[in-house]
Amino acid sequence: MTPGMPSTVTDLIAAYDAGAPLERARTIPAAWYTDARMHDLERRAVFAKTWQMVGHTGQVRDPGQYLTAEIGGEPVAVVRGGDGVLRGFFNVCRHHAAAVLTAREGTARLLRCPYHGWSYTLEGALFGVPEFAGVAGFDKRDNGLVPIECATWEQWVFVRIMPGGPSLTECIGADFATRVAALDLGGLRWFERRRYTLDCNWKVYVDNYLDGGYHVPHLHKGLSSVIDNTAYAIEIGERWCEQSSPLSNDGDVGTAAVRRGDRARYWWLYPNFMINAYEGVLDTNLVIPLGPERTEVIFDYWFTDTSPAAHARNLESIAVSERIQDEDVAICASVQRGLRSRAYEAGRLSVRREAGEWLFHRLLHGSLADGAA
Repeated sequence: MTPGMPSTVTDLIAAYDAGAPLERARTIPAAWYTDARMHDLERRAVFAKTWQMVGHTGQVRDPGQYLTAEIGGEPVAVVRGGDGVLRGFFNVCRHHAAAVLTAREGTARLLRCPYHGWSYTLEGALFGVPEFAGVAGFDKRDNGLVPIECATWEQWVFVRIMPGGPSLTECIGADFATRVAALDLGGLRWFERRRYTLDCNWKVYVDNYLDGGYHVPHLHKGLSSVIDNTAYAIEIGERWCEQSSPLSNDGDVGTAAVRRGDRARYWWLYPNFMINAYEGVLDTNLVIPLGPERTEVIFDYWFTDTSPAAHARNLESIAVSERIQDEDVAICASVQRGLRSRAYEAGRLSVRREAGEWLFHRLLHGSLADGAA
């Protein structure tokens, strides 16, 4: 912990002034990025209570198809039932707590735990219990998989592990949904998923994403050559931020070849989901905390054309994305090291560029204050 910083979680939360206007605002304190107690609180107060994207609808289109994920340290699964209904469950066997489904995705007729062979129907009901005769007071009807909330939006699947609160539709909001719907995502096809591990707190990555193009001309030379950073626009909503910029075909040849269209559009939905859209190209970023100073970012790549003829071009587009990601990985690790320094406690925000980061910090403060209470 930085010398002189408050010593309790409540004090840490109170150290951030969520009421300050952007022109007077400071970032959240450095200890929020390094203190293990803040990480634990975020798992309970942020990730357990918000709708979290876990995959796309194509992974669970047919009965028996499932996908698994981990949300705030909790193993979860989403399964398409034999009745066609999509359901979410804790991926925890009711016998001795092993994961019932061990693959990231697949298809099954029954959900069978590999530990002792307990099996569940696609609807989550306990079906088979080997060698359990003579156990008193045991009713299979009371020992099905524990359900969680599950919903879809556009081509994505979301879950929420703590019940109650606004629906997914309410959290997304009509304005944000309308903006994303204008992309006509039905014309896009999923192409590939890639995972990246970063040596930083998850919030460092979100801050970097939301700095309104501030770092782009300094860090991303290829991307900077095709976007007009002087015309970069930032708009914030209740729980989202949209960043956009006009695109040029006169920049870096490799980048310009796969970053086309009138505008680049970047959307963030609180707390950790991003959508990046160009003409015929879209990728999503899902930011997952692995520890106080360790983060995984999952990229899903979508294209209008996923035919064999377009395969090489799509890989070129991903290569451009990976180059940008490598640059972000390095700077985020540098920031994390600096956050541990006694020389840094909090910084100021650019009124022109960092409204999105300001929104993120205030929303996060609200979640943590509620969770601590």
